[in-house]
Amino acid sequence: METQISFEFLPAGEKNRMESPCGFLNHMIDLFLHHAGISGYLCASGDTGVDAHHLTEDAGILMGAAFLDLFRKGPCERYGSIALPMDGTLVLVALDISGRGGLSWDAAFPTSRCGDFDTELVREFWTAFSRESRLTLHLHALAVDNSHHLSEAIFKGVGRALKAALVPSTMESSTKGIWV
Repeated sequence: METQISFEFLPAGEKNRMESPCGFLNHMIDLFLHHAGISGYLCASGDTGVDAHHLTEDAGILMGAAFLDLFRKGPCERYGSIALPMDGTLVLVALDISGRGGLSWDAAFPTSRCGDFDTELVREFWTAFSRESRLTLHLHALAVDNSHHLSEAIFKGVGRALKAALVPSTMESSTKGIWV
């Protein structure tokens, strides 16, 4: 097996815990959960002697599946969006808890790495997450000053947009009466 990963939601207000050999990924997932207002615990290990590709993609798959279960808990506002600045970086995030997962991506990293983390893996994480959670996700970088700020703006932005989309609603999320 390439990776061994577990993820669980923690009771509201508990501190996020990330245990993986990839410090940058831990940092990004912590930011995502914090800005979504969700507490979670990620425990991951894998073949990082080569790179963090499998670990990152598989974390996105597993977390996406966990969020799909969360989305099924009841009607919510469904849509969320934000323009999130990080110094000289500006990212537009829009999402729809649609039941039809997909990622629309328009963000170019100015460098191929943040420390020892391949920046192309940010897209891999969100591709896997949006597919498995059946979330329609649009990520567009409008301005970029460096790769670290772009990564942070994306993870924080998705968290903030998701927080808005998950607000409970008394209105049905679809005129079709179908929920994810």
